[in-house]
Amino acid sequence: MGDIYVELARQSLTSYIKDGKKLKQPEGLPEELTGRRAGAFVSLHKNGELRGCIGTIGPTTSCIAQEIIDNAVSASTRDPRFPAVKESEIPELEINVDVLGEAEDIDSLDMLDVKKYGVIVSTPDGRRGLLLPDLEGVDTVEDQVSIAMYKGGIYTDEKIYLQRFEVVRHK
Repeated sequence: MGDIYVELARQSLTSYIKDGKKLKQPEGLPEELTGRRAGAFVSLHKNGELRGCIGTIGPTTSCIAQEIIDNAVSASTRDPRFPAVKESEIPELEINVDVLGEAEDIDSLDMLDVKKYGVIVSTPDGRRGLLLPDLEGVDTVEDQVSIAMYKGGIYTDEKIYLQRFEVVRHK
């Protein structure tokens, strides 16, 4: 058996896609999954290409396990960039789960590192874009911030606030 975080995400999306049922939180999960709250992203890849990625910046449910269950369903069926995952694709999916640490305010791009930190870019009116750290093809801080701005519908001439966060990535 692989990483418990990844296995939980796989069980969740499989249950939803095959049976149309949201997975109930399994009994006997470790305390790190059931006793903590945090934002989490579930990323799906097929043949090395992104196939879906949805997550929460901060906790929205009772525990990390529930964040993973919910976000695995969303990543596989509700990412607007991709059609819903088909049952036949499930065995081909590579799944990553990123558990987000606390976001901290920063005031300079110098405080970012694309390999170590994810970034949240926000505007005074509440629009936000997020990009996870250590993503293939994102090699500079400027690229990372630009992509996060694009995802948040934020234009280059707008006033922005920056936050950084670390993740624990499960593969």
